[in-house]
Amino acid sequence: MSSTRPRRWRSLARNRDFTVLWVGQTISDLGSQVSAFVYPLLGFALTGSAMWAASIEAAYLLGMVVTLLPAGLLADRCHRLRLMRLSSALGALLYLSLVLAGACGVLTIGHLLVVALATGVVGGLFSPAETAAIGDVVAADDMPTAMAQQQGRKHVAGLIGAPLGGLLFGLSRWVPFLFDAVSYAVAWVGLGRIRTDLAARPGPRARPIRDLRDGLRFTWRQPFLRVLLLWSPLVNLTVNALLLVAILRLVRGGTAPVAIALIDVVGGLCGIAGAVVAPWLIDRLPTGRLTLLAAWTMLPLMVPMAFWSGPGVVAAGLGAILLLNPAGNAGAGSYRMAITPAPLVGRVQAAMQFTSLVPMPLAPVLAGGLLGWLGGRGAILALAVLSGLIALIPSLSRSVRSVPRPGSWLTAA
Repeated sequence: MSSTRPRRWRSLARNRDFTVLWVGQTISDLGSQVSAFVYPLLGFALTGSAMWAASIEAAYLLGMVVTLLPAGLLADRCHRLRLMRLSSALGALLYLSLVLAGACGVLTIGHLLVVALATGVVGGLFSPAETAAIGDVVAADDMPTAMAQQQGRKHVAGLIGAPLGGLLFGLSRWVPFLFDAVSYAVAWVGLGRIRTDLAARPGPRARPIRDLRDGLRFTWRQPFLRVLLLWSPLVNLTVNALLLVAILRLVRGGTAPVAIALIDVVGGLCGIAGAVVAPWLIDRLPTGRLTLLAAWTMLPLMVPMAFWSGPGVVAAGLGAILLLNPAGNAGAGSYRMAITPAPLVGRVQAAMQFTSLVPMPLAPVLAGGLLGWLGGRGAILALAVLSGLIALIPSLSRSVRSVPRPGSWLTAA
């Protein structure tokens, strides 16, 4: 094995600013996962309504989606460190309000909805600024490794967040929100230790509507980015619908809750393992081929899940999908950063994340409709067919197939 990638791991580990940013946001992500797990439980406990419980997650997604595009513009025009610290401070205050209300016994579903919406806004404000900041603090050669660590961060938080949230919720309804408030405060303190100048680069006089349009126009005019704009939201919709169908099928079959919970554990561990090997894969496979490999991985793994519905089969299938997912995401994300002019990084990131999130509320609708119409096996087979059709989008695109390895990205672009 080449020693290039281990050297880059060590190089990134010595990058103080990236390490501070990564550790702080890993803790913050863990807090967010704890709250995401507790939100529907508390919503149902307060109202006895599954609809109100589900509406809390919908409020969070709504806040993030409506914020992303203007937040991308702010990330390109404003001081990125100040934006990130402002977001972290607001997140800490919002969750502290839930702690105080819970401790005083006056917590209501309306309060939960307002905080969920507002924290979605906070997350939408933070994300483009963070991506743009990574481009400032990480050298171009280290970007694939940095993106892989970002993927690993999410899987670590997802793996630990749910059980930790359940444990804290068992102590008291408001304790999980105290943990999240502290996680935001830790992130705020950590961000204050970053030394790199994250001020926006000088540019022409700001014209918000025109500047926002410029970012969207650049994203659409780049063939590779245009394919991702079409492909990524469809993949997210299919994967989330598949997960829901698989879980609901197990529930209907009487599978023990502990066995279902282990599926999440396996998925989290495979995601972390995938993030570890992602830089090695990105180094050795042309990014276009790696993207296509990730696109087609779902199809052969879904067929066994259709005919054998045991938790072991579901865990193996979803785990295998998540094993390759970090490499595909990190490779495509690093290439996107390489071909995007620095003054547009925030707006391009916001556009990509916005389109990926928009179809998410449709996943439960698609899963429930297919399950009721076709049954468990038919629903998964239908999603397999849909997955194959979606995989054709990048496969038929020369702009995706021709993307080389990282060393030749800028020359090819």
